[in-house]
Amino acid sequence: MWMVSPPVGIFQSTKKLFLSERAGRGQTLEFIRKNAANGLSVANLVAGLSSVLCSLNRQYQHSCWLLLVGFLLDLADGAVARQLDACSALGAKLDDFADFTTFGLATALLLQPQGVLDGLLAITYVMAVFARLCFFSSGIPFTYRGLPCPYASSLLAGTFLLTGGNITLLRVTAIIMTLFMVDQGFYPHDKVLESQLWKKLVYAGGVVAVLFSPAVVASIYCLAWSTSYIVFPFAIWSCKA
Repeated sequence: MWMVSPPVGIFQSTKKLFLSERAGRGQTLEFIRKNAANGLSVANLVAGLSSVLCSLNRQYQHSCWLLLVGFLLDLADGAVARQLDACSALGAKLDDFADFTTFGLATALLLQPQGVLDGLLAITYVMAVFARLCFFSSGIPFTYRGLPCPYASSLLAGTFLLTGGNITLLRVTAIIMTLFMVDQGFYPHDKVLESQLWKKLVYAGGVVAVLFSPAVVASIYCLAWSTSYIVFPFAIWSCKA
C-alpha cells in the first residue's frame, strides 16, 4: 500500500493542476473575448483625451492624427463586439462616452475658439454630437438617424491637415457637419469590417494611410472616405452584409 499511494497521489495532484490551469486559461480567454471591444473603446477614449491635451498645447497636427486613429478604432469596436458576441450595456455606455470625448470635445477644439462666437460654435458642435449619441434612435435595423459623428470628425481632421489649419474653412465645415448631425435623415450602418470585401479593403487602406503615409495622402484618403459616406450614403455604403 505504501508503494502504490505516492504514484496515485502524484497523478491526482498533476490532474488537478492540469485542470486548474486549463480552467484558468479558459477564464482568461473568456475575459478577453468579453472585453476586447471594451479595450478598443478605452483606446478610443485615450486617443480622444490625448487629442484634447494636444489641442490645449496647440499641437493641432498631432490632435488630428489622434482623431483619425480614433475613427479607425471606433469602426473596429462595433465589429469586434458583434463578432465575439460581447455586446453589453456597459460596453455601449463606454463606447458612447469615448465617442463623445473623441468626436465631440476633441474635435471641437480643432476650431480653436478665441471669442464668444467661436466659443458658441464649438459648444454647438459638441451639443450636436451629444444629441446624436443620446437622442437619435432610428428604430430601423442597420440604420442611423443623423450623420454618425466619427465621419464628421474624420472630415474635419482631414480638412485641417490638408489645408494646413485654415480656420475659416474649418469652421464653415463644422457648421455643415453640425447640420448633418442634427438632421434626422437616415444613414446606413455601413459595417465596414463585416460587409463586402471592398469595404474591408477601404478600412485596411485607411489603416495604412493613417499609420504609414504622409499627412497629405492620409488626409485626402480620409476626406474621400468620409465624403463618400456623407454625400452618397445609400448609393455607395448601404449595408449588404
